[in-house]
Amino acid sequence: MRTVPLLLIALVLSACTTTVESTDASVQVDPQAPTTTAGDVVEEGSSTPGTVKLPPQIEGLRVKQVAIGDRELTLAIADNPGLRQQGLMEVTDLEDLDGMLFYWRHDGDSFWMKNTVIPLDIVWFNEDGTYKGRTSMVPCTENPCERYQPEDLHFRYAIEASPGDLDWITSDMVITYIDD
Repeated sequence: MRTVPLLLIALVLSACTTTVESTDASVQVDPQAPTTTAGDVVEEGSSTPGTVKLPPQIEGLRVKQVAIGDRELTLAIADNPGLRQQGLMEVTDLEDLDGMLFYWRHDGDSFWMKNTVIPLDIVWFNEDGTYKGRTSMVPCTENPCERYQPEDLHFRYAIEASPGDLDWITSDMVITYIDD
């Protein structure tokens, strides 16, 4: 008699559980590098995640260690239209982040600073990871907002960061990205 109620409870609980298949991209130099979840990032030289403080406006975003040249940055990942549109809007402090990585599976889009309250630098990279260009962006205070893009929209990656934080990136550096 007790087996039936326990079985019934197990069935009800399993019906309330869903499996989500992720098509999210991960940014890593080594295909064997661990995948992390929101709020965690694998610290350099370690397979143990550590906690990363995120701005409240982007809580819940995935965070990855992204290699550019021989350096790694701790970046929030914006790899779908909704995340790319939100970007760093309303963020006043990047907290523990070095910035945000924007990734497209097709040519990228122009950027604007609508509802973005802090100035940002941006660096673009081509589909093969090579350097494309850079500029500095200022918050939009009147309509229409200025649009920012490289000479053409043929790029796949963009990194936004605080002014000056990306100055070390040179035209011979490459970003490595594995879309899994």
